[in-house]
Amino acid sequence: MCTVILLRRPGHPWPLLIAANRDERLDRAWDPPAPHWPDHPGVFGGRDRSAGGTWMALGETGIVAAVLNRPGSLGPAPGKRSRGDLPLMAAAERDAAAAACRIAALPASDWRPFNMVVADVGRAVFLRGLGSGTIDAVDLPEGLSMVTAHDPNDPDSPRIRRHLPRFRASPVPDPATDAWIAWETLLADDTPDPVDGAAAMLNIAPLGGFGTVSSSLLALGAHGQVTWRFCAGRPAPGRFVRLDLAHQHA
Repeated sequence: MCTVILLRRPGHPWPLLIAANRDERLDRAWDPPAPHWPDHPGVFGGRDRSAGGTWMALGETGIVAAVLNRPGSLGPAPGKRSRGDLPLMAAAERDAAAAACRIAALPASDWRPFNMVVADVGRAVFLRGLGSGTIDAVDLPEGLSMVTAHDPNDPDSPRIRRHLPRFRASPVPDPATDAWIAWETLLADDTPDPVDGAAAMLNIAPLGGFGTVSSSLLALGAHGQVTWRFCAGRPAPGRFVRLDLAHQHA
């Protein structure tokens, strides 16, 4: 189960802030974010070495696309395409609206169940594929939204139930001054919940060959500014490094 948190603020100098933890099998090799795909010029993201796709991509037009598993759908399956292809498709589009349309037009049966977030400075869309039928698309509202293996802001998710109020009460990061410490601290939380235990943890300690393997903080500015802070490995305050996006257009 991965986690994506979005803060949408239309009209603000920084209209979109994103925080994300990636949870995966520890033996599934990956490469840090970079322009890895010659057939997707201008797309920047971390690369899964097993299938060649990504869990989160940034397009040169200012689109962020992230894919998450739904419950009980970890890993590949015979006859199914890699879900890591989906963010690459979305990030290559001109804007979030076009990206959402492209993904929603695909047959859900080609992939194992997934959740997906596609966003730019003007719009954010949640997409849900259940392994059959059509892919649903729902606009995410202004303010803070949290997506896990469940639907956005679903209180049946222990992780959302515990952490969505904490993010809403937290100081908002200021990308202009690289002030992200409050969200870095929340992403690094690895304390079990008094009621839900480890099921509510954002930062999963390695258990059974699975855990949190990386973390990201992204911001999109109203005038085209983009920042991406990345932590390779389990997140901790002070371990996030600002990525050099100068080669995104390489």
